[in-house]
Amino acid sequence: MGAIDIKSAGKIYPNGTRALEDVNITINDGEFVVLVGPSGCGKTTLLRMVAGLEDITEGEISIGDKTVNDVAPKDRDIAMVFQNYALYPHMSVRQNMSYGLKIRRINKQEIDRRVNQAAEILSIEEYLDRKPRQLSGGQRQRVAMGRAIVRDPQVFLFDEPLSNLDAKLRVQMRLEIRKLQQRLKVTSIYVTHDQVEAMTLADKIVVLNGGHIEQVGSPITLYEAPQNKFVAQFIGSPKMNFFNSTDLNSSAPAAVKKKIDEKAELGIRPEHLMPCPKTSAMISAQMELVEQLGEYVLVHLKTAAGTELIAKLPELPKASEGEWMHFKAEEKFCHLFDIKTGIRRLK
Repeated sequence: MGAIDIKSAGKIYPNGTRALEDVNITINDGEFVVLVGPSGCGKTTLLRMVAGLEDITEGEISIGDKTVNDVAPKDRDIAMVFQNYALYPHMSVRQNMSYGLKIRRINKQEIDRRVNQAAEILSIEEYLDRKPRQLSGGQRQRVAMGRAIVRDPQVFLFDEPLSNLDAKLRVQMRLEIRKLQQRLKVTSIYVTHDQVEAMTLADKIVVLNGGHIEQVGSPITLYEAPQNKFVAQFIGSPKMNFFNSTDLNSSAPAAVKKKIDEKAELGIRPEHLMPCPKTSAMISAQMELVEQLGEYVLVHLKTAAGTELIAKLPELPKASEGEWMHFKAEEKFCHLFDIKTGIRRLK
């Protein structure tokens, strides 16, 4: 069983710098969990602690039914896929994929079986006799994944594996990674700073910030019910807009206006702002810039009070730059956040 249990885990470096504090996560067997957050939030440190590449200063990490705090990386039954592929340039694809098994003294017949099976899964059979320099970035990443697959581990660990690929290939590879994980049903932890990757790959997302967990939940839960302002801004693209009472029109719904005071602010995602007549508008703002992105349009605006916002619309608005636009939003898409704490209010 590849379940992972992280209890009150912390990391303090010798110089006194704290990277993680009181991290608690339960990852079920076969679950795909994504650690996401800005640079320096502790997500890679946490992954390396699970891998055994970083010491655990506080708390406990278990893989299966075994506490691994003092277990060497090679004995944790994990396989890691790195950002930089880490392939041996002088070896063929076949040799790269089989090298770890040879070190473990697996017999040749079993090695060949595993390598051929992984190559078939990843559609790299025709590249087995090539050297890494003869492959594209995407093909090299498949080889790195194949090297992990042949180990038949309890856990896969992915450390920003798509960062070196172009945008089109990133989309293709994240789809392949998700299909691969669903096929193999191996517990997986995936680190990224890209919230789009997190939303499309994860069964469960862990949002980290400053060494602390901000929220754990399914992608749709984090999108629809962010626990605080940080998660609301980090999950979703473009990020959520925030307004205070001075931004609201007199025609804004009374139920919404009543809740927004000097202690609370209103959050509305760009895709939930709907153009409407001025008489029924919740928010009015002056258009500053339009980004046409094919399938949708991003309209950048500013309210009379100086608050900047973005509206994500299905088509180009009739208004021109410099003109005023008016918007409303359904009450179910209106989120309230405490200004002081940033915590989302439920009522």
